[in-house]
Amino acid sequence: MLERNYDKYLHIETSKYSETFDHSNVHYHRYEPTPYSALQVLFEHHKIVSSDRIVDFGCGKGRLIFFIHYFYQATVIGIEMNQSFYESARNNSLSYIRQNQLVKHDNIHLYHCLAEGYQINENDNKFYFFNPFTVQIFMRIINNILRSVEKNPREIELIIYYGSDDYVYFLNYQTTFSLKQEIAVPILVDSNPYERFLVYRLG
Repeated sequence: MLERNYDKYLHIETSKYSETFDHSNVHYHRYEPTPYSALQVLFEHHKIVSSDRIVDFGCGKGRLIFFIHYFYQATVIGIEMNQSFYESARNNSLSYIRQNQLVKHDNIHLYHCLAEGYQINENDNKFYFFNPFTVQIFMRIINNILRSVEKNPREIELIIYYGSDDYVYFLNYQTTFSLKQEIAVPILVDSNPYERFLVYRLG
């Protein structure tokens, strides 16, 4: 499917650019949705099942969570600190549910909070990051995840798109996560080596 057709197909609006970023918070980066073409590549090589619980930190208008929910029926959790983007995600959720009434929708969850303030659910097992904040915030969230795993041991995977060198260094040298998979986005990666997904597994 062409990039421009996905929003229409899912009955959401995530493509229009809107400058509502809070520049006063230096730890959080400007929101950009993951290209649909990149999501296609990711899920051609990385398996998602309906029993998964995927948390998207910095979900913006919700593109990733509605894509995963529609095509894989997994539980999705969107975390967004920006009020405007959160409201857009809520509106998208209402439109998505209204137009897809035959699809189970009680497993779509949106939270308006700082990423590090999200309480990790004992069943959350996949965590998505598209370079949403500095490594300092990232480290706090990883520690939250590790504390959750101590209480409820389970397999955990991190999916990182456009991962910064700081993220990679931290995971490789200061945690027990190990790189399981590297998925390059064809064509885009030729001109930018960060156009790739890194999948880390705990243990």
